[in-house]
Amino acid sequence: SRGQVEIDETREAEHESQSALPFLRVTRLTEPDEAIRSFAARECRKRADRSALIDLMQALNQHMTYTQGATEVDTSAAQAFAGRSGVCQDHTHAFLACARSLGVPARYVSGYLCSEDSEHLSSHAWAEAWIDDAWYSFDVTNQLAIPERHLKLAVGLDYLDACPVRGMRRGGGSEQMHAKVVVSPMTGTPKVKTRVQVQAQHQ
Repeated sequence: SRGQVEIDETREAEHESQSALPFLRVTRLTEPDEAIRSFAARECRKRADRSALIDLMQALNQHMTYTQGATEVDTSAAQAFAGRSGVCQDHTHAFLACARSLGVPARYVSGYLCSEDSEHLSSHAWAEAWIDDAWYSFDVTNQLAIPERHLKLAVGLDYLDACPVRGMRRGGGSEQMHAKVVVSPMTGTPKVKTRVQVQAQHQ
């Protein structure tokens, strides 16, 4: 499949008319334990504004080392936080657990991260938190608070809500998904916006 996506590099927030309250719900993957609650309270110091959540994002990045293979798709935020390592999915789950423990609605976002030095997009996950009647992005893995290089595909309460493929099977066997995404910039695009052509192949 092929398509064009325009990214507004100056947009900091996304406004929606739907209620954000459902994203206060706790799931098995995002349930905060006492360690997470204490961490969030200590880093945010009773604040729940954007600057506090940016501090939280940076603190989580320092606490949890990016390590491939350290966790599985069903690893919870509490488990990854205790292990002090994980990937973008774990960083996002931990952020959601912290934010919701502070009473801030937050949701899981899955999509792609456009790298400036590569023609390939990598699958990625980050968080959005509801502050001042808008959704603001928080990419713990890359410490980015503006989604200037992010292509959003889906949102949900956690990974299971927004994963690329989900289903059930009976019997034995296993499955794998391989996706290759190539991005190329479009010419004649205003400087404040990035327009890319995306070609995806799935197996």
